[in-house]
Amino acid sequence: MSKDRLSQLKITVLVENCARGRGLLGEHGISFFIEADGYKILFDTGQGMALRHNAEHLGIALWDLDGIVLSHGHYDHTGGLPSLGRFPEDGPVLFLHPQAIAPKYSPRGNIGLLDSEKILADYGDRIVWTQNPTEICPGVYATGTIPRTHPLEDTGGSFWQDVEHNRVDPLWDDQALYLYSPEGLVVLFGCAHAGAINTLNYIAQIAEVEQVYAVMGGMHLLNANEQRVQATVDILKRYQVQRIGANHCTGMKAMSWLWHDLGDRCIEAHVGTQWFFGE
Repeated sequence: MSKDRLSQLKITVLVENCARGRGLLGEHGISFFIEADGYKILFDTGQGMALRHNAEHLGIALWDLDGIVLSHGHYDHTGGLPSLGRFPEDGPVLFLHPQAIAPKYSPRGNIGLLDSEKILADYGDRIVWTQNPTEICPGVYATGTIPRTHPLEDTGGSFWQDVEHNRVDPLWDDQALYLYSPEGLVVLFGCAHAGAINTLNYIAQIAEVEQVYAVMGGMHLLNANEQRVQATVDILKRYQVQRIGANHCTGMKAMSWLWHDLGDRCIEAHVGTQWFFGE
């Protein structure tokens, strides 16, 4: 796989649980707007109530996207797709794992992608299935299915593939993005249901790197025990991560631990936060 290094990269948080700034809306979910050497990529879409509002407030146009990537099939990452409207035939490519459109349930009920048949019909030939590592645009890649190897990591909750709760959902659709920024590799999590440790180890393998410059997004450590949180801190240290923007499903306890243990490496990651890489 080619390793095109971006000359400029800008990442904006469009949707996240918390918002800071007049007129911005917080929402349980996540969405990143990525500008990479002229390409415009949306990574996740939140629930759908805040995406367009926040984009307009921040002066970000969503009508000319080059690609939309879904980290997995849960409602708080896919619900904003309908709010984007129907694109023309030469509109953005939709990147998602085949399991992202499968039924998904939690103790709260149906938490999967709604109207999946309509969405698939709307995007038609502009759908790319991402079981394997996939180029989104030069310098930006999706991991595809992430191997589950670390003994401390699990999906972070109770998830099923059926309404009767008989079939456990391993969330094989969970994937992350890795981007070759001017400063080094940047990793974006949606929820890291595959585990932050598993994800970083896999990306280090397929990207052939020993260091990761920045890690941002949800790490799903809400229900993690102290041993797992510490192991996550240790992996961030091992890869010498310099910028850590944990948010969404990371959980207050784990986020406090990260800020305490990693200090100035931790950065804000609420709605409206923007990160710049390169000139």
